[in-house]
Amino acid sequence: MVEINFLTESDRTCWEDLARSKDAYFNVERSDDSYERTWRRLLDDEQIRGIGARLDGEIVGIAHYLFHASVWYSGKCYLADLFVDAEVRRQGVATAMIEWVARDAQEQGTPGLYWNTLEDAPARALYDKVGKFHEGFILYTYRRGANQVSTQP
Repeated sequence: MVEINFLTESDRTCWEDLARSKDAYFNVERSDDSYERTWRRLLDDEQIRGIGARLDGEIVGIAHYLFHASVWYSGKCYLADLFVDAEVRRQGVATAMIEWVARDAQEQGTPGLYWNTLEDAPARALYDKVGKFHEGFILYTYRRGANQVSTQP
């Protein structure tokens, strides 16, 4: 049975191992300072939360999510990261974490939960079952300077 709880100080090593595995899976490089900063935010920021999923007392999955304001609703909950150790995938851990986050969001008065993923991500098999795919929506990102269109010939 999957046991899910908020991350605590004693979970640091297991959390970082899984966070680094997630980043390696997605080819993301981060500095040690980035992991430290994120860990502090997960424990100290009221809007950002982290949970750990345990099987037989060992953390095998992590999720990070945050609450934010919304123009039309009381608020939104964004599931920023969800990662389960490859050894225990397809055992209901990810589903349990999504349900846990959705329940927490609802308890906080924020019933809307959303996330994004890569188009070809294997996790889409699960996401397509538990979530609603908004066909036709396109995600744009913008970073000042990097996306500047030159107006000069």
